[in-house]
Amino acid sequence: MQAKKRYFILLSAGSCLALLFYFGGLQFRASRSHSRREEPRGRNGLHRPSPDRFWPRFPDALRPFVPWDQLENEDSGVHASPRQKRDANSSLYKGKKCRMESCFDFTLCKKNGFKVYVYPQQKGEKIAESYQNILAAIEGSRFYTSDPSQACLFVLSLDTLDRDQLSPQYVHNLRSKVQSLHLWNNGRNHLIFNLYSGTWPDYTEDVGFDIGQAMLAKASISTENFRPNFDVSIPLFSKDHPRTGGERGFLKFNTIPPLRKYMLVFKGKRYLTGIGSDTRNALYHVHNGEDVIPSTIRSIHQDKILALRQQTQFLWEAYFSSVEKIVLTTLEIIQDRIFKHISRNSLIWNKHPGGLFVLPQYSSYLGDFPYYYANLGLKPPSKFTAVIHAVTPLVSQSQPVLKLLVAAAKSQYCAQIIVLWNCDKPLPAKHRWPATAVPVIVIEGESKVMSSRFLPYDNIITDAVLSLDEDTVLSTTEVDFAFTVWQSFPERIVGYPARSHFWDNSKERWGYTSKWTNDYSMVLTGAAIYHKYYHYLYTHYLPASLKNMVDQLANCEDILMNFLVSAVTKLPPIKVTQKKQYKETMMGQTSRASRWADPDHFAQRQSCMNTFASWFGYMPLIHSQMRLDPVLFKDQVSILRKKYRDIERL
Repeated sequence: MQAKKRYFILLSAGSCLALLFYFGGLQFRASRSHSRREEPRGRNGLHRPSPDRFWPRFPDALRPFVPWDQLENEDSGVHASPRQKRDANSSLYKGKKCRMESCFDFTLCKKNGFKVYVYPQQKGEKIAESYQNILAAIEGSRFYTSDPSQACLFVLSLDTLDRDQLSPQYVHNLRSKVQSLHLWNNGRNHLIFNLYSGTWPDYTEDVGFDIGQAMLAKASISTENFRPNFDVSIPLFSKDHPRTGGERGFLKFNTIPPLRKYMLVFKGKRYLTGIGSDTRNALYHVHNGEDVIPSTIRSIHQDKILALRQQTQFLWEAYFSSVEKIVLTTLEIIQDRIFKHISRNSLIWNKHPGGLFVLPQYSSYLGDFPYYYANLGLKPPSKFTAVIHAVTPLVSQSQPVLKLLVAAAKSQYCAQIIVLWNCDKPLPAKHRWPATAVPVIVIEGESKVMSSRFLPYDNIITDAVLSLDEDTVLSTTEVDFAFTVWQSFPERIVGYPARSHFWDNSKERWGYTSKWTNDYSMVLTGAAIYHKYYHYLYTHYLPASLKNMVDQLANCEDILMNFLVSAVTKLPPIKVTQKKQYKETMMGQTSRASRWADPDHFAQRQSCMNTFASWFGYMPLIHSQMRLDPVLFKDQVSILRKKYRDIERL
């Protein structure tokens, strides 16, 4: 009897204890959730998941309770109706389950590709400079379309960056303005940029209007509200952040071993409460006033530190150093989500030159790009296609273009020759072209403009392209040597005629020079080898405004190609064996003598330099003093011991 009584008392006590823990736990979690919403947060606050974040979440979970008297109207402190306050509170949670598959219309992108439409700016609407920079970056990109019927993605012209009611940049009545847009469609296929949301003391993440099914490109977004593979987390940049270009990283040179006084550095305020306070406060306690105390940091090998430091410089320069790069990176991420079958992998995003310059529409195979041969264990291409740009009628069998064609065809590395006929006269008959051991394909340019020489023609079957002007004078030996050099530097331009740029202090502008000096920053495409991917980049990456300028002037296409390649590689071109007679020979030809003798030609190239630098946001050209010559070049040894012996006789 006594035993039964003891068992009954024990069972009763256990049941009471279980109920106490159950109801007490619910109350604790509710109070904790409530306290987190009321904690202040700095604008540059970091967000980390709370411990209860890792527990399962059920679809029927109760929404956090906020008293109505703590809610405010977006425009003033005027008392709102209970229904309005409920709607304002629930705007945070509408569309919280949105994913690309449920809240994005892919059919808009299948027809015309990834095109972005920016709403026209309304008269009288104030727009902060930072948001103007975002819109300018979109409108200047290859994604932009002014036709909403062609668009896959829509961006508001209403400034949504700063949604702090205490900020002078705050746009009032945004809810009604957004709902009045006839293309809004509950936010479907819309992208909203936001840096600041909420106000003191709560700093909630409510942007002040119902975003519906729109995607958020937002800074300091919490893990609780971030919708994976739908929203995009962007860095919190200042109003002084450059629109284009941007400064390079602070790592100017590599110190080996990479030792520094400070092992761990954190920029930001220390928060005792609020979102991100756990992490920030923990970082404060890893220092004892004299030195850092987790042994983990000191256990990292110096080689690893150097590699990580170099990687941070790459990531900064590739994606974060300007507003334009932040915006374009955001758009590229969304494009990858839409077209998953050609989306870029982690190697492309995390290795030079980065995701912004590796366009997946060109190819889904990394071996088709000039940057990954070593990673894939591949050898560079063994053949090239010679592309000769012809602008003069064929009237004599002794014309330089025919001699050039024969010299290129005799190269052991030549797979085929393409003649781009950009002449106003009709195509010559087939029998006018010399017989060669490799195929000769003549393409008549449709538009007959300068940029057409860099179109990604399907006829080019090799990765390597030997670009030639019709009046270029090159021997077969020179062609062979230049190609063997390019095989060691497949991502760069390798060739003969070199030019340079300089800063003119008196005119405060960039200058162009063709003087023979000890350095250079460009190799002209009249006699150069490069990867054919640059034809695709030139055509699809560069804006129409720059290409139109080239076509109108019939000039500067070679300068623009050098700007592009140097911007991608962050490296100078490579000049091979000096050939001073190139300039004199070229000037003596009748086909283009008038062009080079024209005083406007040189002035145009000066103007092009500054226009190009303005679009890139900086000067991408890099000076070099390196010239590659054949082994034993000009050495006092028997000519029979030299592989490229004919070069010395030129």
